[in-house]
Amino acid sequence: MPTNAIVREVEEIISLLESHGQTLSTAESITGGGLGAVITSMAGASKIYRGGVIAYSNGAKEDILGVAPSLIDTHGVVSEEVAIAMAQGAAQKFSSTWAIATTGVAGPGPSEGVAQGSVWVAISGPIVQSTFLELDGDRQSVQNATIASAISAFARILRTSINA
Repeated sequence: MPTNAIVREVEEIISLLESHGQTLSTAESITGGGLGAVITSMAGASKIYRGGVIAYSNGAKEDILGVAPSLIDTHGVVSEEVAIAMAQGAAQKFSSTWAIATTGVAGPGPSEGVAQGSVWVAISGPIVQSTFLELDGDRQSVQNATIASAISAFARILRTSINA
């Protein structure tokens, strides 16, 4: 269940996107659909949310989102480059103005030399931004914190870019 702060931010995202005729999609790995679920749990989401992809495997990232295998080979699946490519792939696939992507290691323990709690969130649209998170806690805590961080980052970007 999203916190009151997250609910307010999602409501603000929906309002800002709707009032400016813009749309949103998601590409999720670490969050496994949780980000899309939080967004679509809010009234009005159907007016702005185009869809999402849970691209958990490298093959899904490549085949569905168009992430170049060379990006994964060169930078690793938990990287800024892959997160941005995932977001750009979702925006293209769903013809959305914006897309949010999440990739990381929820745990338990590290994966392919990447520490548990290491996460990249990328936002692609009229501007592209990414952020690296180092999160503590168990698997569910890392996933929930990733969702909260992604929503908060996107709300800040919208406030700045739409209201500029």
